[in-house]
Amino acid sequence: MDTGRNHIVIGITGGIAAYKSLLLIRLFKKHGYEVKVTATRHALEFVTPLTIETLSQNKLYTELFDPTEHRDVQHVSMADWADCVVVAPATANIIGKYAHGIADDALSTLLLAARGPVFVAPAMNDRMFAEPTVQHNIELLRQKGCRIIEPQSGFLACGTTGTGRMEEPEQIFAVVDQFLQGEQFLAGKRVMITAGPTYEPIDPVRFIGNHSSGLMGFSIAEAAAEWGAEVTLVTGPTNLSTHHPAIRRVDVTTAAQMFEQCMAVADQQDIMVMSAAVADFTPEQTAPEKIKKTTDHLDLHLVKTRDILATIGQQKRADQFLVGFALETENEKANALKKLHTKNADMIVLNSLRTEGAGFRTQTNKVLMITRDEQTRESELKDKKEIACDILRFVHELTNSKEA
Repeated sequence: MDTGRNHIVIGITGGIAAYKSLLLIRLFKKHGYEVKVTATRHALEFVTPLTIETLSQNKLYTELFDPTEHRDVQHVSMADWADCVVVAPATANIIGKYAHGIADDALSTLLLAARGPVFVAPAMNDRMFAEPTVQHNIELLRQKGCRIIEPQSGFLACGTTGTGRMEEPEQIFAVVDQFLQGEQFLAGKRVMITAGPTYEPIDPVRFIGNHSSGLMGFSIAEAAAEWGAEVTLVTGPTNLSTHHPAIRRVDVTTAAQMFEQCMAVADQQDIMVMSAAVADFTPEQTAPEKIKKTTDHLDLHLVKTRDILATIGQQKRADQFLVGFALETENEKANALKKLHTKNADMIVLNSLRTEGAGFRTQTNKVLMITRDEQTRESELKDKKEIACDILRFVHELTNSKEA
């Protein structure tokens, strides 16, 4: 009987992280989801059918041709039943099969029949995860709309430390639950966000930078992904991590690298939010060796970096929406308005260092949003995650009215 609750199919493959899937089943059941499980034969070397069926309260599906099932084609009926498929852990083997359309067991066949969203949580040795073929296969899955829940860095079963450890069940559940239960007003939209500082090298050990932590941009990226967008996050150096599988993270160091990565994808975007603190100047030359302290003065000749916001503003189409950020210390609104119009942005988000608790390296922020026709919306001082939601809601309102 259909209870009206969300239906989840959890796919378990043969890795040591399979034991975590049992907790994932419990989390979905605890929160009212109906859960069915399909497991590969190797998965059952780590977890037992009895445990899976007891926790899920449903029959385990392991065989492609089950002689006890006469009424329907099981992999098709399960795919039709599922609102969502979550493969956790996902080995390199199942990732390769799914990426290339190979269906030779119950789970791989179900994945090809699935029409709802599919989440994949990779888990493997760090060298396997970094192997170019595996990364290529993961990128193929992203291109077909699969949501990758990135593995974490930590101690691995093989005894090494590196990236390949399956994300914790609580976080996997949170990502899937948010996707299924949350607002999806950015569904189908492509959003590019820049975040963090840039570092402009003086010599191999020194650079010109700023105090940006990247938290504002990362918060916007997570909120956009949670609301259904396909997100590209181009970020300068930061200690922050991304969590949502719909975020494709591109790490850069310099303003020139950020310019290159942004221009490579700008034409494909619906919305672009340029929140990075990009250096305005960079050393004309980088010393090949560490500069020694042999004189009382060091003269650096700086040249302008290429203006990412202005370049995109010049090239953007009428159906694209461009958001710039301004951090000012004096004549805040006047300077922000000048930047808005000279860079041909559709909206500018003004930060002020005069507000205690706002700006760089804080968990909170206070902003003034200004549109090109000089509508304004001001936020109170609050968590940057909430500010991110305010910005995206305003962008959604403006783009809707623009389309109308």
